[in-house]
Amino acid sequence: MKRIYLLPIMMLALFEIIAVTLWLTMDNLFYLFNFSYIGGSIALGIFLFLRKHRYARRVTQLLVGLYMLLYLGLICNENMQIEGFWYYLFTGVFEAATIHYAVAKIFGPLLFGRGWCGYACWTAMVLDFLPYKKPAQPRKKLGWIRYITFAVSLFFVAALFLTHVGNLEKIMFWSFLIGNLLYYAVGIGLAFLFKDNRAFCKYICPITVFLKPMSYFSLLRVRCDTSKCISCGKCIQVCPMNVDVMNPSRKRKNGTECILCFECAKSCPKNAL
Repeated sequence: MKRIYLLPIMMLALFEIIAVTLWLTMDNLFYLFNFSYIGGSIALGIFLFLRKHRYARRVTQLLVGLYMLLYLGLICNENMQIEGFWYYLFTGVFEAATIHYAVAKIFGPLLFGRGWCGYACWTAMVLDFLPYKKPAQPRKKLGWIRYITFAVSLFFVAALFLTHVGNLEKIMFWSFLIGNLLYYAVGIGLAFLFKDNRAFCKYICPITVFLKPMSYFSLLRVRCDTSKCISCGKCIQVCPMNVDVMNPSRKRKNGTECILCFECAKSCPKNAL
């Protein structure tokens, strides 16, 4: 078997293990379909990338992002935003958003870092189509805003439970719709304001509060072969998250921000990444 097939097969196998485990333990066939589909989409994206397909990552973004947004969100009425996670956590139910967060955003990043942000996020799926793919300015010190949005989402759901509001499931669905509209509006506005498609991800997104600390220990990450590197800086110029890619250390600047888009590797003239 050619080595080019090894990584996508391993990724597919990992998601199949998750799919079968959740199917059997939760006695729900949906989980077999759900994680098999997501794993297959990610494996396809990796395979296309290894074959140097120009839009490999976008294929996975659309396959997973539209599935999460349209099918799970709009058709199945599941709030897959952070409010849905808090909702199921408070009700003590380990399904839907809680499983999604555990796999993709809490424990998953120990393996694949912030790969969620690069390949599956339905907000970034739209933002990445905007024209500012390379940050035009240095990163601003506005990351503290994410903690405010994180706290607001928690307090919002907590207030609903404390005040014993009825029709919580309907409220969660509407909060999913309104929340997404706000995310898109703010994300697109910031992209044009800062000339940076990923400004929302850097400064506003509350999910990164989970992703950043776990991503520090990620097994899958971009590494620089310093013996090949000529310090041309092209990798840093194209990085949408302003990561100091040339530094192989886990403590490198913005190291927990890497979304594994591999724009740096594609731009490197010496294949040092």
